[in-house]
Amino acid sequence: MVSDGTRCVHGGHPPAALGAPLHPGPALSSTFHLGVPGDPLPRDFYGRADNPTWRALESAIGELDGGECVLFGSGMAAISAVLRTAARPGGAVVLPSDGYFLGRVLAEEELAPLGVPVRAVPTAGYWTGRVLEGASLILLETPSNPGLEVCDIAAVAALAHAAGAMVAVDNTTATPLGQRPLELGADLVVASDTTALAGHGDVVLGHVSSADPVLAGRLRSARTRGGAVPGPVEAWLAHRGLGTLDLRLERQAANARALATALREHPAVTDVRWPGLEDDPAHAVAARQMRRWNGVLRFTLPSPTAVARFLETSRLVCSATSFGGLRTTADRRERWGDAVPGGLVRLSAGCEDAADLVADVVAALDAVGR
Repeated sequence: MVSDGTRCVHGGHPPAALGAPLHPGPALSSTFHLGVPGDPLPRDFYGRADNPTWRALESAIGELDGGECVLFGSGMAAISAVLRTAARPGGAVVLPSDGYFLGRVLAEEELAPLGVPVRAVPTAGYWTGRVLEGASLILLETPSNPGLEVCDIAAVAALAHAAGAMVAVDNTTATPLGQRPLELGADLVVASDTTALAGHGDVVLGHVSSADPVLAGRLRSARTRGGAVPGPVEAWLAHRGLGTLDLRLERQAANARALATALREHPAVTDVRWPGLEDDPAHAVAARQMRRWNGVLRFTLPSPTAVARFLETSRLVCSATSFGGLRTTADRRERWGDAVPGGLVRLSAGCEDAADLVADVVAALDAVGR
């Protein structure tokens, strides 16, 4: 069986051909030759409908997800397509109350006025048949962002399907190497590829994958109609970044473990969460369904002022609101509207040397306590 690392490096690339570029560039065209009247319509005819650069990346991601991938212009465009495709008047949409906040905003402000009931359930809460009764779509996010809570995908999928609902899993935090929700019973897997998959902080991109070709076709049609398409340069950059995902994830997870261990020992820090820690409340479920760990953790400082002091003092941790990149970043999540303490920090461990990173973070935390 081909390993994750090999899939990351080789996925989506064309067979070798004499004289062809080893790393083909993006197809930078919005228009394509149509031939003359009577010729069959070619696969590529207009840039909003398809592009060979999209297909190359879709092939690579689809192989990792275990389904057919449909690229979108952003992670939110991907979530929007899922919500609008699956929602129906009277059929409830069930979302995580502690997941990415814009997903809830979209559902509450755009779907609810159209007669779609919206329910919010904590990721680690009680997912019962009663909670899912009358639902058309269950959107899970596990591990959740920013709380890093976990729910049992297979168990929720079984309950949802018994209730006649579709299940989508936001896999952004886990990545397709860390978790394969389609194999656990999900109908859809959705992710922001702006984060770890592309991994370099230079693109905005998202995708949805499904093992059901009919469902994937509906999403592809929704993308063409809605126009939430990726640019070919963005798709090409993400494909290039995907080649090192396996390597980056290994370093990021090792750094996250080292940081989480050090953070637990610091007096300025409380409530350290990383599912890879054996005594983390989410570890048991996460270990059953995740194939490997990632680099995102969270902890809490006494106040927003303490977070500011930490960020001002650190030499290696950047203040930024995305995650999964080469450089370590931290984000005080309350500022974006998450219902979390003012001092809660989501930290994305980068690919720096672990000893350098731990020393820098501990020194910055020491400054918080002065």
